[in-house]
Amino acid sequence: MATPPIAEKRPHSETYHGITIEDPYHWLKDQSYPIVDDEDVLNYLRDENKYFESYIEPLSGLVDDLYEEMKGRQQPDEASVPQRDGHYFYQSRYVEGSQYRQHVRWRVNDSIDINQNQVAPAKGTEILIDENLLAEPHDYFRLGAFSISPDENLLAYSTDTNGSERFTLEIKNLSTGKLLEDSIENVSGNPVWWSDSSGFLYVVVNDQWRPYQVRMHLSGTPVEDDIIIYDEHDEGFFVDLDRSTSRQYALISTGDHVTSEVRYLSLGAIGSKARLIEPRRQDHEYHVDHQPGRFVIRTNDQHKNFQVVVADDQHPGRGNWKTLLEGTNERFITGVSGFDNRIVLSARENGLDQILLINSQGRLDSIEFPEQAYNAYPGSNPESNPAQLRIGYSSLVTPDTVFDYDFDSKQLIVRKVRVIPSGYESDSYKTERRMVQVRDGTLVPVTIVYRRETSLDGSAPLYLYGYGAYGASMDPSFGTVRISLLDRGFVYAIAHIRGGSEMGYHWYEAGKLSRRTNTFNDFVDVAKYLIDEKYTRQGRIAIAGGSAGGSLMGAAINQAPELWGAVVAHVPFVDILNTMLDTSLPLTPMEWPEWGNPIEDAQAFEYIRSYSPYDQLIEGEYPPIYVTAGLNDPRVTYWEPAKFVAKLRTLKKDANVLLLNTEMGAGHGGKSGRLESLRESAKEYAFILHSMGII
Repeated sequence: MATPPIAEKRPHSETYHGITIEDPYHWLKDQSYPIVDDEDVLNYLRDENKYFESYIEPLSGLVDDLYEEMKGRQQPDEASVPQRDGHYFYQSRYVEGSQYRQHVRWRVNDSIDINQNQVAPAKGTEILIDENLLAEPHDYFRLGAFSISPDENLLAYSTDTNGSERFTLEIKNLSTGKLLEDSIENVSGNPVWWSDSSGFLYVVVNDQWRPYQVRMHLSGTPVEDDIIIYDEHDEGFFVDLDRSTSRQYALISTGDHVTSEVRYLSLGAIGSKARLIEPRRQDHEYHVDHQPGRFVIRTNDQHKNFQVVVADDQHPGRGNWKTLLEGTNERFITGVSGFDNRIVLSARENGLDQILLINSQGRLDSIEFPEQAYNAYPGSNPESNPAQLRIGYSSLVTPDTVFDYDFDSKQLIVRKVRVIPSGYESDSYKTERRMVQVRDGTLVPVTIVYRRETSLDGSAPLYLYGYGAYGASMDPSFGTVRISLLDRGFVYAIAHIRGGSEMGYHWYEAGKLSRRTNTFNDFVDVAKYLIDEKYTRQGRIAIAGGSAGGSLMGAAINQAPELWGAVVAHVPFVDILNTMLDTSLPLTPMEWPEWGNPIEDAQAFEYIRSYSPYDQLIEGEYPPIYVTAGLNDPRVTYWEPAKFVAKLRTLKKDANVLLLNTEMGAGHGGKSGRLESLRESAKEYAFILHSMGII
């Protein structure tokens, strides 16, 4: 290998609450960001990339083997189950050998029965977008918005070609196949069309990448003439736009992680004024959908696990809310959709996904699933009065499955089970769910999978994954990539630690703000439990996490470096204190309800500093570590992982490898394209196998 680069130290200090912070790697933040053109910064990142390549090149044979395994589990012409919307069936599909999808449709009258065949008819199928053609001139490509006009003749779609998540919106005439001149930059989310298809509403982001305005565009008019419908002035609030299931209203939501408010406007009245449902109130979060005559609202005003209320759509304020389903300690309601004749709820009970139905008479039913640990969620259901509900389902051993739930027969109809071309037998694997008592006595769920012949005598290597932030649940879903580890004798485990919401809203609250370290302690204690129970042994555990899960990796490295055989931190949020002090960054004010405001609160400052991975690095021995970054990442800026690696290089007293690989033309999600992402996974697994002596 080449010699690892050593970043220059440059004096820099800042003082808060009487405490001075020295940060000699502050210069790695390009002062012209989001433009990164400082040659010193770029040269350091390039040197780190060269060092990474010098490490991975001798492992190229292993990377190729892993890549071919992973590629062999992908169906070359994989396609979604067709979904009806209006006069058409819509489908996305891959052409064999392609990196990106095609999006197609065909008329219902021309359609074959999707119960029998999911392939688009040979005649009458039109290609709406071929992502491969759009991606061809670019190293990175991501399709964002995809919205068909009500008259089914126009398509609004957006693209990101550098990973910065600043999308450009285009309008395509589906009759002629040509683009209109209405190109709009810096767009976020899906546009919402007026009912007469004459134009649409859309969200734009500001220079700091905050979605802050809703604007109205009329087709064929200059973009600079677009009217501002809503402008959010609170720098901690992000704006979102959606269309109600009834298709009668546009819903403008604004909020941070704990507080929200929603406005609505009629899509049948162009330029109508947005009306407020309920004013924002600190820590009151509510979400809205609409069915004929009333709004359906998920709110936490009476219970932290949320309840469901309804309100007349002419008088939707909180004073007119009527409780439809009360909140309980056992059920955490996570989503609501109001169809014409029923309400569909997403929820969690005992840490597992539930899909609940409330019919027009108010009766509550639940959909039963066949396994004890699984991931289930409502899929795409665009029409307001479907006879069946599209559902996605999988588990750690069951490949992705698409069900339609028939409301009349109350039966789950299998539409598709993911095909694994190279072969897969679910009976060859075993999954378990354990409750682990951690250091403060809390029981933390862990989901585990391994091959049945894997010895559980402490000799097996183990891959432990975690996240634990923002109330995001890490569900036990299927993944084809991890089979490469399972078939090499690994045990794979997901730690459902506090900070997520697997066990309810209280689970989220117990891992944020002044209780943030519960997340890190849970993860380490789960690892120790897996060692005690002979799933593995100390030093044979590979751990991985990304973004806020990268904070977890950094904290785990600092707390118990001796446990880990390899660490992978993807775009890790590791410079938490400096980021929460930097109000020039778009996410910082919005993140204060999650992490705390160290500018105004001295206790928050001290607490964040006590666990922030970058600030807590000390001299000592560390396991092999692989860190990734994206130069255009607006969520976790590139300098966080770069500073972490630069500082750690001067402190580590071992011979273990420390790697930083920065994607110079990508963002938070790494490289785009299904095959390119597989090669990145192959590099990660090659690093783990090599670091742990398993080749």
